[in-house]
Amino acid sequence: MKAFAEKLKNFFGGSGGLSDDEFDDLTDLLVEGDFGASGAFKLAERLKAVCKKENISGGEDARKILAGFLEEILRKAGPAKTSLESGKLTIILMLGVNGVGKTTTTAKLADRYRTLEKRRPILAAADTFRAAAIDQLKIHGERLGVRVVAHQHGGDPAAVIYDAVDAAAAGAGDLIIADTAGRMHTKSALVEELKKIDRVVESRAAGCDYIKYLVLDATTGRNAYAQAQIFKEAVSPAGVILTKYDSSARGGTVFSLAEDMGLAVAFLCTGETYADIAPFDPAGYVQAFTGLAAGGGHA
Repeated sequence: MKAFAEKLKNFFGGSGGLSDDEFDDLTDLLVEGDFGASGAFKLAERLKAVCKKENISGGEDARKILAGFLEEILRKAGPAKTSLESGKLTIILMLGVNGVGKTTTTAKLADRYRTLEKRRPILAAADTFRAAAIDQLKIHGERLGVRVVAHQHGGDPAAVIYDAVDAAAAGAGDLIIADTAGRMHTKSALVEELKKIDRVVESRAAGCDYIKYLVLDATTGRNAYAQAQIFKEAVSPAGVILTKYDSSARGGTVFSLAEDMGLAVAFLCTGETYADIAPFDPAGYVQAFTGLAAGGGHA
């Protein structure tokens, strides 16, 4: 995101005033930064109207106003849940297409909640369609000293979660984090599979704290937005976990998710170690996106 932030900073860094043509250029620049075209146009037009009304011609002042608008968009989506309810069994369903980092993020959450909230996680290997995912989760379980509930490759993912709930009821843990499959071979098959898993968890989660996180790869831009549309239609996730934020992400998709779908980011992942996950900080993210500060989007 640093490269894009530098472009935005340079755009507002000119010595002259901002003309109508330059606001059109801002729309194009925001689209380059992974905004949707409609959202980029509305944002540029809103900024233009405020600058004209308040007689603002300096680029730096306009950039600060833009940052305020962007933070407002993120805050309207509300803070995504990151802390767990004490005294309750918590079930977290990890959603997302293959390749976004779901399995590693599942382990990161287990380590975070075990360390910071003293929870006893159980990992449920509900991605039964990819044998490597089951093996990978077992390796993470061994490294973390966390129990993993798994069935055979090709088994029923809902049954894995069902067994994990039984294990928790028997005293094995108080937090279940389920890694699910995200095969995009056909949209309808994925949606139906997710709905089935959701129904099973709902039926077993009476009195539980039930959270659905959608994992998105920050480097995939508008593809992440398209994925979010499918998952929101199927199971209405409570929030987003953004992975690979340390790479070539431009970052604008986050604002489209918030404005168009009401989806807030819960966590940002910035690396491969278990500690490389932190709650999302809207103000810090906007500062980094607009080049107003060198920080990131996590608290």
